[in-house]
Amino acid sequence: RCQRWVENCRRADLEDKTPDQLNKHYRLCAKHFETSMICRSSPYRTVLRDNAVPTIFDLTSHLNNPHSRHRKRIKELSEDEIRTLKQQKIDEAFEREQATQELNESNEQNTVSEEGGEEQEEEAVPLTLEERENKDYLKSLFEILILMGKQNIPLDGHTVDELPEGIFTSDNFQALLEYRINAGDEVLRKRFEMTAVNLEYCSKTQQKQMLEICESCVREETLREVRDSHFFSIVTEEVVDIAGEEHLPVLVRFVDDSHNLREEFIGFLPYEADPEILAVKFHTTITEKWGLNMEYCRGQAYIVSSGFASKMKVVATRLLEKYPQAVCTLCSSCALNVWLAKSIPVVGVSIALGTIEEVCCLFNQSPQLLVELDNTISVLFQNNEEKGKELKEICRSQWTGRHDIFEVLVDLMQAFVLCLDAVSSNSSIRWNRFIAGRAFVLSSALTDFDFIVTIVILKNVLSFTRAFGKNLQGQTSDVFFAASSLTAVLHSLNEVMENIEVYHEFWFEEATNLAAKLDVQIKLPGKFRRAQQENLDSEVTSENYYKEILSVPTVEHIIQELKDIFSEQHLKALKCLSLVPSVMGQLKFNTSEEHHADMYKNDLPNPDTLSAELHCWRIKWKHRGKDIELPATIYEALHLPDIKFFPNVYALLKVLCILPVMKVENEKYEIGRKRLKAYLKNTLTEQRSSNLALLNINFDIKHDLDLMVDTYIKLYP
Repeated sequence: RCQRWVENCRRADLEDKTPDQLNKHYRLCAKHFETSMICRSSPYRTVLRDNAVPTIFDLTSHLNNPHSRHRKRIKELSEDEIRTLKQQKIDEAFEREQATQELNESNEQNTVSEEGGEEQEEEAVPLTLEERENKDYLKSLFEILILMGKQNIPLDGHTVDELPEGIFTSDNFQALLEYRINAGDEVLRKRFEMTAVNLEYCSKTQQKQMLEICESCVREETLREVRDSHFFSIVTEEVVDIAGEEHLPVLVRFVDDSHNLREEFIGFLPYEADPEILAVKFHTTITEKWGLNMEYCRGQAYIVSSGFASKMKVVATRLLEKYPQAVCTLCSSCALNVWLAKSIPVVGVSIALGTIEEVCCLFNQSPQLLVELDNTISVLFQNNEEKGKELKEICRSQWTGRHDIFEVLVDLMQAFVLCLDAVSSNSSIRWNRFIAGRAFVLSSALTDFDFIVTIVILKNVLSFTRAFGKNLQGQTSDVFFAASSLTAVLHSLNEVMENIEVYHEFWFEEATNLAAKLDVQIKLPGKFRRAQQENLDSEVTSENYYKEILSVPTVEHIIQELKDIFSEQHLKALKCLSLVPSVMGQLKFNTSEEHHADMYKNDLPNPDTLSAELHCWRIKWKHRGKDIELPATIYEALHLPDIKFFPNVYALLKVLCILPVMKVENEKYEIGRKRLKAYLKNTLTEQRSSNLALLNINFDIKHDLDLMVDTYIKLYP
């Protein structure tokens, strides 16, 4: 089709260009297309039909204008070519007539620049008064729904239980609609002036249909940018509860036109208990419903709560089987040790992590509780005030996401228990019953020997990966050198596994000492003792029990998980970070990126010249001026004024940048995740809506009301 466009434009100078080059670098005015070619339009763009071909050209006016005479090279046509062109136009007109009869048109449509062209009419036939009024009415409804989404107003108002019998009250949507009528909206007033007061103006079904269209149109604005940038990565967050149903939040990473790495929220995916079904639905939603081409996916990462890790690993594996270049990596927003702990398939670990989150949540809910904890820490660390001050600052941060979460917890265990005991004691009248009750439950959980031994073993096992994980979230050079240190980390963990008897003995001794400090009895878990009552010969000691049930599976799992997540492809990608000039400098400009960049060969504009271009790139920075600093990050390198002179390097940096393991350098482009967390924190579970959530989180994305109305009329005539 690109070639037909070139032929019709009579641009002989463009005949040797590839369709990809034409699509990327050239634009055609909307005025060169007949009205019937336009599928639908909006204030922001003109959208063409899939078979659109330009046919309107004035090929003589330039002859009368001396200034524009040589602007385009016009290709002279012979009589045979003119006859052929006319026949093509007749055939195309017939094809268009057939196309307009089809109800389901392709969602993937081409956008054409309107520069220099007059705005096309949306409808070939003028609208009747009734049709115009109906459009205005629908536009008003969409405006109300968008307002509710942006302001996080739930659709429902008072529940039936809250109201006396026989009393009717509007839900939030109808209340806003009535308010708008009273404020002078003539379109709505005409529509509803004869309607009964207790009748729903807009049914729940219609609201749901309209919300789905709002969600789709807002998402499409982001997805259009993703498609323009070609390459992207997919990140899934922890499973969340949306009005009683489990959903997976999905984010997408890409580099926009301004060379900024962005991470945007694009929607929720209903969670499935069966990982194989989840994998199929995940793929179908992304490719068919959202229209992303997974062939351009270069990275995937999942952040999940305990118990869901194994299922998401299946999803990632299935995607990797179909798309080998969608490398599975860690996510920069989650510490390696936290991610590893959540993935351990041991029930005791999942319970311990849940308890830790609840403790953190309780203290963050009440400033008075934090003051009480500060006082307890001051008493316990009066001989080491510096350590006490450091722990107080940690308690006021999101310490459950730290690399050293278990070291911090072991240090604070005594302070937590004493503080919670003081709050839950009968003599205390300062605290309400809810806080006192939660404090009692959590104090009991913390002083369970099963919890104590679990956090001590996690602290010791994960100490081998702490520095490695911290480097992965550090500067670009730290990430590059971390890739080389993985072998040493695995060697240390394998050595621990070979001598697990000795290591476990030390870990268990540390756990018993901490238990003694907290006056906790050392015993086997109650469920195990009850199960063993019938087996009188069983003489399992606590030490052996926890070695078999906790230490051995934890170490084995972490070794395997590190091998899986840091695959050969992942490590190759991280080795390509030597392209960043500051890393080159640390390596004395003695680098060999071409060996590792081979996996991205098909993503390069000119792969044959890669070696020569990399040589020029190294020379450029090796012989730079004394006052020129080496760019330290991919972000800085992408914003260099002359980066486009190195097209292969530019393409490689863009692909490396979107890997989920790389942190988003500019915080303002990571707002998708922050707004998602804010929405979940500020919205009650039963009031959450996947449609309204997308409008709320992406409140600053432009929305096209005309497009929403046209889509609604087309889908629900």
